[in-house]
Amino acid sequence: MSTLLITHPSSLDHLTSSGHPERPDRLRAIERALAGEPFSALTRAQAPAAALETIALCHPLEYIELIRDATPKQGTIYLDADTSMSPGSFEAAIRAVGGAVHAIDEVVAKRVSNAFCAMRPPGHHTETARPMGFCLFNSAAIAARHAQHHGLERVALVDFDVHHGNGSQEIFWSDPKVMYCSTHEMPLYPGTGASSERGAHNNIVNAPLRAGDDGSRFREAFETTILPRLREFRPDLIVISAGFDAHMRDPLANLNLVEADFAWVTGKIMDVADASAHGRIVSVLEGGYDLAGLAQSTAAHVTALMQG
Repeated sequence: MSTLLITHPSSLDHLTSSGHPERPDRLRAIERALAGEPFSALTRAQAPAAALETIALCHPLEYIELIRDATPKQGTIYLDADTSMSPGSFEAAIRAVGGAVHAIDEVVAKRVSNAFCAMRPPGHHTETARPMGFCLFNSAAIAARHAQHHGLERVALVDFDVHHGNGSQEIFWSDPKVMYCSTHEMPLYPGTGASSERGAHNNIVNAPLRAGDDGSRFREAFETTILPRLREFRPDLIVISAGFDAHMRDPLANLNLVEADFAWVTGKIMDVADASAHGRIVSVLEGGYDLAGLAQSTAAHVTALMQG
């Protein structure tokens, strides 16, 4: 079986204001990186639009309609200090969710080994009814909930974005069947993710890093804190919130990871999936704002997935 790459042109129609780091060029950089011969074996598909009922697995219908109705006819509007919408944003957001959900379906049906969803806007900052941090809907969280609807008992969400996924943590705080694990820089936006934040059922695992930490500290955090808990949890499927803004080139943070670190952590997560989840992994793009760092890190991540 192969690795599935899910994209859609609508991701380029979510426009942000000049100078905004979460911009369409991010996807163009990834597309160029994954266009070469090493990635010719990828199975490629376009993301369907998610039904509103699917998005409602994590967000109230009233909130979904609020986002839909806020879509401007022209120009750009801001929902908070850094989360904006353009005329194409709502379709991009529902296709980002639809791509993640479709990836779950394909992986569970064993039509592919695993999947990477190269879509935007990102999602892991979106709480149950609050957009923030460039995010409108929490695609990774919805994918995890959708996997539960397939009858998978335990789902893990592993987040190595440099910013803590406060939305994913909030959504799954009281769900003993979902384990949320995160490495992230602290202190940094959004201010959550202390190691003392453990969830109602000890199902939240935070391993904060400090500004200046490099790949050795990142790997140590996974080896000592996250991977043992994941193995103990024995997930039936793993969703990855794959943010590449911990790369040393990234302008929004201060960690010093390189491409090899993202390849390493992908392999380690795959080992856990192989042990308890029949290799089932769906990876969803989150952050990464230096175009070269993003492209190279994504290529390393997808290359590792293709070896599964």
